[in-house]
Amino acid sequence: MHLAFETPKRAAGIALSLLGCIAGAAAWAHHGSSISYDTANLWTTWATVTQFNYRNPHPTMTFDRVVADGEIEHWVGELLTNPSTMARQGWTRRRTLEQLSPGTRVKLFVATSRAGGFSGIVMKVEDENGEEIGGVRPGLEGADLDGVPGGLQPSGEEVLPGQPVRQ
Repeated sequence: MHLAFETPKRAAGIALSLLGCIAGAAAWAHHGSSISYDTANLWTTWATVTQFNYRNPHPTMTFDRVVADGEIEHWVGELLTNPSTMARQGWTRRRTLEQLSPGTRVKLFVATSRAGGFSGIVMKVEDENGEEIGGVRPGLEGADLDGVPGGLQPSGEEVLPGQPVRQ
């Protein structure tokens, strides 16, 4: 009788352990930014925050940028960092939401989505005084494409991670 109760408990323990390993592997393999975004070719632009969301696994934001002829592009992006890193650097939820409230003008360092369009990962944020906001990625540089329609879009010639080399 004692063995009958041990076996189901042991099986449940093994199943939970395996489930934990699988979940841990999935979290560890969350994603690589270079697979989704062209992080080797950063560009900068001045933009106006329209919405900022301080959430896991990455904060997200929408922003508008004015390009040639006064046209407005509506962009979406995620920040490379995460809220726990931001908080350790002093960028609490409250402080970040105040600094990135709708209508705030910021300089963004962007890596465009490899799929193209008005989507990217924001690698660094600066205010109008050149001070970094959010502790995203200090020390980065990028090509100044302020006002250039579409920012830096993929050419379509680049071999993406996981694709066979073209000849």
